Amino acid sequence: METKDNQMMEEEKWSLVIVPKTGLFKLDLRELWRYRDLLVMYIHRDIVTFYKQTILGPLWFLIQPLFTTLMFMFVFGGIAGISTDGLPQPLFYMAGLLCWNYFAECLNRCSDTFNANQNVFGKVYFPRLIVPLSIVVSSIVKMGIQFGLFLFIYLYYIVGGYSPVLNAYAFLLPLLILILAGLGLGFGLLISSLTTKYRDLRFLVTFGVQLWMYATPVIYPLSVMQQDHRQYMWLILANPLTAVIETFKFGFLGEGTFSWWYLGYSFCFMAVVMLLGMITFNKVQRSFMDVI
Repeated sequence: METKDNQMMEEEKWSLVIVPKTGLFKLDLRELWRYRDLLVMYIHRDIVTFYKQTILGPLWFLIQPLFTTLMFMFVFGGIAGISTDGLPQPLFYMAGLLCWNYFAECLNRCSDTFNANQNVFGKVYFPRLIVPLSIVVSSIVKMGIQFGLFLFIYLYYIVGGYSPVLNAYAFLLPLLILILAGLGLGFGLLISSLTTKYRDLRFLVTFGVQLWMYATPVIYPLSVMQQDHRQYMWLILANPLTAVIETFKFGFLGEGTFSWWYLGYSFCFMAVVMLLGMITFNKVQRSFMDVI
């Protein structure tokens, strides 16, 4: 019977045959490549239409981190008096926000993949991974714009006489972006898969990500924790984002804590989360329309 079906398919010469995935670990990169035009379309949609009907448009990419930095300077740098390791406060907070915002953007939007696209997924076939991948790539563009703002402030202080210690570790930036993207995508896929059955997770993610930021050295340097709160150092160091943000600050500003060991830990953590996310995503995408 199977031989007869194969002969019929060969005779009819279908241009595309859609078959179910055969394993949890199966990732058909060739299929993703065939749908690359769709990926580009999703990326273009995310970048162009996100602020299309707003007055300021893409300027919101700059306004959000700028005003957040000013608020951090007022609250944490002014009222709370938290040290910035001698760095100018705008540079210190902007460096942390640059990395954090990219990770949070990927995590928040990828975690809503199934719920936000259930109508499309139920009508049209295409690799479901296209959607979260487009989010990760389009968010890099947003991060690039904010990185331009960071460089502008950086140059402002150089012209004003302050000399940040830029060093060779700044060339690790592509690796840092890869780790941030992998963590955001991996956690996003995992949470998105779980929310098809447990809708409460959508609300947990919203404030959970906010709480996570306070366990990450965005508003304080790691040296403050080492000096005044050593009992919580294990929690901060277990956070895979800690090494990424500290490496970014060390490379571009010359202050911070750099360790190949902790950076390697972050990379391995990212790889494990990506693996778990892919396994769960591949399992759920087969039947999520039955439970969503």
